Amino acid sequence: MSVFVKICGLRKADDVHAAIDAGADAVGFVFAKSVRQITAAQAAAISAGVPAHIKRVAVMLHPANEEWQTVLQTFSPHALQTDAEDFALLDVPGSVEQWPVYREGGPKPDTSGTYIYEGHKSGQGVRVDWSLAAKIARDGKMILAGGLAVQNIAEAITTVQPFGVDVSSAVESAPGQKDAQLIKEFLSAVRAAEKNL
Repeated sequence: MSVFVKICGLRKADDVHAAIDAGADAVGFVFAKSVRQITAAQAAAISAGVPAHIKRVAVMLHPANEEWQTVLQTFSPHALQTDAEDFALLDVPGSVEQWPVYREGGPKPDTSGTYIYEGHKSGQGVRVDWSLAAKIARDGKMILAGGLAVQNIAEAITTVQPFGVDVSSAVESAPGQKDAQLIKEFLSAVRAAEKNL
């Protein structure tokens, strides 16, 4: 089983290239308030050369529809990632995948498609209860997020057996500063762990 890997919070073209070179399946760009926040125009510029098979993901948090439409028109992502309840208020074309975020302790995830499962707040490096996540991951395409790092990714993959994993802060040398070597090490650890599934 091959584990889908998303590297999130990319802010520079070099970060994007590092993620692609390491073997990431998706690259995430944060439009919510964060040290990793960039504009739709910046995201479009730094992701211009991303191969078509790698998903470009717009990561938002409770966006107004107008804000989302700007991102959609300027950046044209493959997928929109935001909290599950946000989608009812947004006009998302059928060509854009919807990746709802479900938070530990919140409503039961709709497992009919791809979804993110993480802690109460994104980008904080806080891990969820993997034993609970494992029960949920049996259905749909769970992308596990929160507190994943080189040191624990093998255990996370073995315990939860998610469709995918999502990492941001653990592949940074400083907040918002991606580190190509850490990205490479994370991908290598994932690929080693998936051989045991």
